[in-house]
Amino acid sequence: MAESKSLPGVVPMKPATPRPGARPGNCAACAVRGLTVCAPLSPAGLTEVESLSTHLVLEPGQTLFDEGEPADHVFNMTEGTLKVFKLLPDGRRQVTGFLFAGDFLGLASQDTYAFSAEAVTPARLCRFQRRQLDGLLNRHPEMERRLLSKASHELAEAQEQMLLLGRKTAKERVASFLLLLARRAAQRGAPVDPLPVPMSRTDIADYLGLTTETVSRTFTRLKSDGLIKLLPGGKVSLVRRDALEEMAAAG
Repeated sequence: MAESKSLPGVVPMKPATPRPGARPGNCAACAVRGLTVCAPLSPAGLTEVESLSTHLVLEPGQTLFDEGEPADHVFNMTEGTLKVFKLLPDGRRQVTGFLFAGDFLGLASQDTYAFSAEAVTPARLCRFQRRQLDGLLNRHPEMERRLLSKASHELAEAQEQMLLLGRKTAKERVASFLLLLARRAAQRGAPVDPLPVPMSRTDIADYLGLTTETVSRTFTRLKSDGLIKLLPGGKVSLVRRDALEEMAAAG
């Protein structure tokens, strides 16, 4: 794996080191445990979590759950990329976010999921019954604090997206989106140059409140201006990150 470049204001989260003798697929062997809500748990706590969890594998395009389904489970992502979205009354789709290894999803204030979740790339997740989560949090308050921290981060990202949709031009939105992906990759200790951009132009458009054609034209314009390079395999090199930062901050 290529070494990721540091970004201003980003402290990479160190993945957990598997314990000697840990078998593949269990909590002790999880390469991203240090990014998840399970990070602060003791070995005994991890054993309890493992006894309550099952493992899921999704292929690209496969649905994890649909909006309105009973919210019976919550999930830890351990690999891949998911998109979460809502269907609007007029039939349009609003992508509300992209989730990566270490993210937690499925919490619902009601008895049903408020959004749909679908795999963008091959993905792996740990699944817990929602009714068992309360017991886990009561027995392990350190896990509850970690979950609250993640919820606060998600709220900040939601506020940032509101700014994206309300005030920024197409170029400013795409620049902000690329920088968001770079920050998330750096936090996971993943490469940021070249930056993997696995989602489709349509997914990006539905996230940024633009048309697919506008997103494609904007990528081409940023490339023509020498700010990015479009590479094979859906990767993007942020050639002039300083200019992208300035552009993103202008909105």
